[in-house]
Amino acid sequence: MKHNKKRNTGFIYESLAKELTKAIVDKDLARKEKIVSILKEYFDSNLLLSRELQLYNVLLETKNIRLSLAERLLQETKVAHKKLDGKKIFDTQSRIIGTINKLLGKEVWSNFVPNFKSMASVNSIFNSKTSVKQRVLFEQAAVDRMVEQPEKNGEVLESIDNIVYRSFIQKFNDKYSNLLQEQKEFLNKFITSFADDGFELRIYLNEEIERLKNSIDDIVNKEETVPLIEEKAQEVIKYLDGFRRREFIQEDLEKILKTQELVQELRINDQN
Repeated sequence: MKHNKKRNTGFIYESLAKELTKAIVDKDLARKEKIVSILKEYFDSNLLLSRELQLYNVLLETKNIRLSLAERLLQETKVAHKKLDGKKIFDTQSRIIGTINKLLGKEVWSNFVPNFKSMASVNSIFNSKTSVKQRVLFEQAAVDRMVEQPEKNGEVLESIDNIVYRSFIQKFNDKYSNLLQEQKEFLNKFITSFADDGFELRIYLNEEIERLKNSIDDIVNKEETVPLIEEKAQEVIKYLDGFRRREFIQEDLEKILKTQELVQELRINDQN
């Protein structure tokens, strides 16, 4: 089946997310700001593409539910998608395609998206031009993904999508092996925040800020702490305390990444 990935809202979003991750890791501030601007313009909460993306995610991310519930969820998602304005979706996609090509370059469309096959099938379910036979097959595949997978010889059968995804993650980690695990988690929450109005990011930051503050407190309160390090650490603690009283802004991204790295370095120095 031919599939135009540029007309797949899920693929557009995931491609931008991959591009944003690369820009952040490569410290390409100008490119990062362009991508963030595009995400805000087209995927901010309650915008048309954001609402369609949420319906994609219902069918792509729901796992381990009963068959009857999966079938009902599929039908309700189809009904919800029909209520969206198809022409406006097409026109909005045209605008974002043009914006991406102009500001970021056509290489964005070459980004590897691990679950593209599943995204294409969901797009076909929503597409009124899909034949009846193909639609039935794609809908069955969607239901199969949502129900709990059978086990064979004590092991859960693994889909090709998962194998490819692991391969991609391994390549990404090999290239950017200097990133801490908490930095990778923070970047992931930041990227996905454009699809859920920052809900998970806010929850994550509440816990992470507390962890960072406590870690720095524990280290600087020791008697043998070097005065200069203690002074700098107190400045970081002051920033973290102030962060609680305001909204997250773009400038906080790099500061928190650096704070995570600082805490790791302080721990290593403390152990030595």
